[in-house]
Amino acid sequence: MDILAQYQKAVGLKWMVGVVLLLMLATAAIFSMTVGSLPLSISDIVHNLIDKTQSQYGHVIWNIRLPRMVASLIAGAGLAVAGAVMQNILKNPLASPFTIGISQGAGFGAAFAIIVLGAGTLNLAGSEAVTLGSPDLVVLSAFAGAMLSVCFILGVALLRRISPEAVILAGVALSAFFSAATMFLQYFASDMQVAATVFWTFGDLGKAGWRENAIMLVAFLFAFVYFVAVRWRFNALQWGDEVAQSLGVRVKRLRIIGMVLSALSVAVITAFLGIIGFIGLIAPHMARFLVGSDHRFLIPCSAILGALLLLLSDIAARMLMPPIILPVGIITSFLGAPLFLYLLIKGQGR
Repeated sequence: MDILAQYQKAVGLKWMVGVVLLLMLATAAIFSMTVGSLPLSISDIVHNLIDKTQSQYGHVIWNIRLPRMVASLIAGAGLAVAGAVMQNILKNPLASPFTIGISQGAGFGAAFAIIVLGAGTLNLAGSEAVTLGSPDLVVLSAFAGAMLSVCFILGVALLRRISPEAVILAGVALSAFFSAATMFLQYFASDMQVAATVFWTFGDLGKAGWRENAIMLVAFLFAFVYFVAVRWRFNALQWGDEVAQSLGVRVKRLRIIGMVLSALSVAVITAFLGIIGFIGLIAPHMARFLVGSDHRFLIPCSAILGALLLLLSDIAARMLMPPIILPVGIITSFLGAPLFLYLLIKGQGR
């Protein structure tokens, strides 16, 4: 078998992996809509999606379960793609939105809005959900906090030209700083404001509605289309800055735009759903194991795996302790922490 035939076979296998992952994602998406305090069959779901006027479960499916499922797909894909790009740009497999402090920055922004700006009134919505009194203000503040983290990391990584290991350490320090600042605000807050802050920090897909999903989708697609368009440049960057520059890649510009677009997508997701950790770390590593480091396949495969992981985590969150629905951020942290430790022990973060 000649080299061209071997290459075509390898590419075909990668496309096959993508098709299988898409089928798994579609199956999990349908199954996720059957899980909840009101048990529904797959036929109920399908019939209602075809004609929602023909079922008594229309409100549950269209206003609760379907928005939640769509939110898990968008958020999982966005976090995973951002993680894959950050790991390439920062040249560190431990890089992710959670490990470099973006999520913690968003948490501080939300706490600032709730405690200082007065968005911390809790309103009971039904028997289970709790909504913040001024959610838009919380979202804007969380977004500002996330972007503040990004500016700091970009400044450290690009202006000071420190090592990839030091970037992660800077992210750890930034996370500790924002966590301490959040606790400082909580110390002087009322019980109601502290409760609202803690509620927001739980990564919860139940916060999303159709409006939130639409905004997250626009932010994700804006970043995703750009990343796919420059996938060859990301491949060149893996060989080093000098090689990439010799091939015509404007390395500094690519890093800045990549980090800003990744942060934009992550900040919007975190602002609406709260802190969801480690999806951006786990999914890219799984994708590399399945399809390699070629960004033509790594970026879309990371998106599919991120959506699948978050969707399965949400299913687990609803099934572990029924009728209680656990915040999905708890599940993803349990999954991600062992992988993070594994990478450290194996020395792959060097």
